Amino acid sequence: MSIFIGGAWAYANGSLHLGHISSLLPGDILARYYRLKGEKVLYVSGSDCNGTPIAIRAKQEGVDPSEIADRYHQEFAECFSRLGFSYDIYTRTDTEHHHKVVQEIFLELLAKGFIYKKEIEQTYCESCEQFLPERYVEGICPVCRHQARGDQCDYCSTILEPLELLDSKCKICGNSPAARLTEHFYFSLSTFQEILENYTREAENQYLWRENAISLTKRYLKEGLQDRAVSRDLPIGVSVPVSGYEDKKIYVWIEAVSGYYSASKLWAQERNEDDSSFWNAAAVSYYVHGKDNIPFHSIIWAGILAGLDKQPLPTHMVSNEYLTLERKKLSTSKNWAVWVLDLLENYDPDSIRYFLTINAPESRDADFSWKEFIYSHNSELLGAYGNFVNRTLKFIQKSFSGIIPDKIVSSHIRQKVEILYKEVGCSIEALSFKQGLENIFKLVRYSNKYFDEHEPWKQIHENTESCQQTLADCVYLIANFAHILTPFLPFSSEKVKKMLKISETKWGPIQFRPQTLLYAEPLFERIDPRKIEEELERLNNQIV
Repeated sequence: MSIFIGGAWAYANGSLHLGHISSLLPGDILARYYRLKGEKVLYVSGSDCNGTPIAIRAKQEGVDPSEIADRYHQEFAECFSRLGFSYDIYTRTDTEHHHKVVQEIFLELLAKGFIYKKEIEQTYCESCEQFLPERYVEGICPVCRHQARGDQCDYCSTILEPLELLDSKCKICGNSPAARLTEHFYFSLSTFQEILENYTREAENQYLWRENAISLTKRYLKEGLQDRAVSRDLPIGVSVPVSGYEDKKIYVWIEAVSGYYSASKLWAQERNEDDSSFWNAAAVSYYVHGKDNIPFHSIIWAGILAGLDKQPLPTHMVSNEYLTLERKKLSTSKNWAVWVLDLLENYDPDSIRYFLTINAPESRDADFSWKEFIYSHNSELLGAYGNFVNRTLKFIQKSFSGIIPDKIVSSHIRQKVEILYKEVGCSIEALSFKQGLENIFKLVRYSNKYFDEHEPWKQIHENTESCQQTLADCVYLIANFAHILTPFLPFSSEKVKKMLKISETKWGPIQFRPQTLLYAEPLFERIDPRKIEEELERLNNQIV
């Protein structure tokens, strides 16, 4: 089976924070799991280096937009690498390749009649003497009356046009913009109303999407799909490939989501591979993103693919709810955020992955608190899993000269492990990553209890055979924990596999062969609880 996994593209106009990672981490868990299953996987993403947010940041700093894009693209690539994200390709939208693919998509939709020209009124700032793209306009949402951008209200998820905002202001100078006539290209999204209704109904019936994606998409469909402008008067981006309109740029509705397809083509080109198996009816696709990106994937991208007659339309929507910070909404403008680069400087990447999975906002908003983060590391990763691994392997080193006892693993232990693989596999495929990880740590806690109840430190003096059996069972559990945790905690899993000389690459119970340990070392270091107050003080001091 061919499985395409697309992680949402972060805007290269500012650093990554925990909210970004929380919404994107499921993609890496899926990719690692399906590779272990032996499936053909293509996992792609990149940095969104075009558009308004970067132009705004460049103007604020008085530098060229390319300097901003380069800076944050490099930072993103470093963060994802250090967090263990196993992208097959991580690219960017300001490459010649991406521009060419997007223009080809635009021209194909134009030739098929799904893109047309239309004269419209657009916001124009008299002070700045320019038309204002959506993100250059801010005001009050006409639906919920909260502060909103000109393209979308983050509070109620309504997709907007700048002229719909109440009390609108130019983000550059703060003056109220006017309306002026201009000509733009429109995507005939309304043409796909019935196709997308049937498509969403099928996804709902087969439980392929998370509930938030179903409910939000059905809301847009009930309101009736509107044709969307797909060109804008922007300073940077992909030029419209139509004579006389080259100064206009293809807007984010088409340009950014098309990055999934352009990245796929770039991977095929660079690896001399054929990516066609990822774009046919037999393929399965997962699109991983935050709640605010649902309509771009379930409606816009699905509509584009339908217009191009490309299969499959997105089959799985992995859309997380929001992550809050210390019970308050993340705010980059107020600097109320935990920045990923800072976090990676001080904490284990598996600790970050563990907490963001076990506390994932899969069905409702979840909170990151420094107290819970540090306690979960010390009690679960170090106290439960790390402790079980360390006490078992150290005991073998001390009492058996590092030679793992050669015993047939107890049948009830093997059965528990076999059941665990099935449970965790089902949870991952059902997009319940939190449940999968909880099931693993339930058996980890059982394993510690098993070690305590059998008391190998006493058995070695009273019944060596029983002691060897206990340790053989525990090493079997450790080997399989390392394997089954690979999608979730790749770094600590690799440590254990090296200690035990495991090279297994297929999903399923490892038939571990006893042998001499290479070495035994702690998987995790304890975090001093005093860090809680230090981090909270640092967080509060950084507020703008």
